Amino acid sequence: MKAEADGKVESGSSDLSFVVSFVLALESSCDETAAAVCGLDGRLRSSEVATQIPLHRRTGGVVPEVASRSHILHVRQLVKQSLAEAGVSLREIVAFAATQGPGLVSSLLVGTSMAKALAVASGRPYLGVNHMEGHLLSPFMRGDHEVRRCVALIVSGGHTLLVRVAGVGRYEVMGGTRDDAAGEAFDKVAKMMGLPYPGGPEIDRLAPRGDPKAFAFPRSFLERDSLEFSFSGLKTAVRYELPKVNLQDEQVVADLCASVQAAIVEVLVEKLMRAARRAGETCVTVSGGVVCNRGLRAALEQRCAAEGLELLLAEPGLSTDNAGMIAFAAVQRFRVGQTSPLNAEVNPNLSLTTL
Repeated sequence: MKAEADGKVESGSSDLSFVVSFVLALESSCDETAAAVCGLDGRLRSSEVATQIPLHRRTGGVVPEVASRSHILHVRQLVKQSLAEAGVSLREIVAFAATQGPGLVSSLLVGTSMAKALAVASGRPYLGVNHMEGHLLSPFMRGDHEVRRCVALIVSGGHTLLVRVAGVGRYEVMGGTRDDAAGEAFDKVAKMMGLPYPGGPEIDRLAPRGDPKAFAFPRSFLERDSLEFSFSGLKTAVRYELPKVNLQDEQVVADLCASVQAAIVEVLVEKLMRAARRAGETCVTVSGGVVCNRGLRAALEQRCAAEGLELLLAEPGLSTDNAGMIAFAAVQRFRVGQTSPLNAEVNPNLSLTTL
C-alpha cells in the first residue's frame, strides 16, 4: 500500500483503514435531483435532495420535460451543498458517479452529463450506476456496510422485484411484476379516490384509521409457487367499487385505504417469504420507496420474526430516490476496480443484471 502523508490511500488499494477518499454521486432518474458523497469505507458523508413534488402535484404525475428542467436548475447547487455538508473538497473525490438507468431519458442525461463533466475536469474516473442496484444495496448502508448474501425485495413506484444476492454484481432476478408495480398501484388507486399527489403516502397516512377487512379486494398470487406479481386486478376491483361508496365519508375512505394496503402488503410479504425458502437464505432485505409504508414494515417485522429470518430494511431517508444509495453502489464497484467509459449512454430500460 502506498499512503500519502495525510493518510489518504491510492484508489485500488485493498487496505481501506486510512481512507479519506470519496465518491460523489448524482441521482436524476425521475423527479428528484440528488447529490451525495460517500467514503470508500462505505460511510455516507452527505446526501442532498431537491424534491419536485410541488411541481408535479399540479398535474397529478411527473411531466418529463418539467422534471428535466428542474434537474438542470438544481444539480450544480446540490453538488456544492453535498461537498460542503461532507466537509470534502473536489480534490478528495476519487470518482464521480451518476444513475445511468432505468428512468426518464431527459432526466438521466442531466445527472450523467454533470458527473462526466466533473470527471473530465478533475481527471477522475466515471461510474454509471444502475438505479435498481442502488435500491438493492441500500439496506447494507447501515452497520458494517458490507454486502451479504440475501434475498431482496425492491418495491418502489416503478418496480417490484425479488432478487437473490450472492455478492456485489452477482444478482439473480427471481421474480417481478407483470403489470403495475406495488408503488404504482398505491398511487393509481389514490388518484382514483381523489387523494392528493403523491398518493402512496396518503394511503399510508389514512390506512391506520380504517378497517383492512372492510373491502374484500383480490390478492393475486398467480400460478402455484409463482414469484411474480400482478396488481392490475386490484386496481380494477377498486375502480368497480368506487361508484358504490360515498367518498365524502372519511371513514369509508380510511376503510378503502386500509383494505387496499392490506391486499398489497399480504402479497409482498408472502412472495418474499416464498423466495427466501426457495433460495435457502436466512437474510432478507427490503428497499425502495414503498418500504416507508408503515403497514408493510410492521408486517415484515412480524413475519420474519415468526419465520426466524434476519430482516434488513432500508432507512426511510434512503428508500425514496436519493444519491446516497447511488454513491454507496458506486463505492462497491470502484473498490474492485470497475469504472465506466465516458461514452456510456443512459438507458431508460436498464436491466439490473446489465452493469
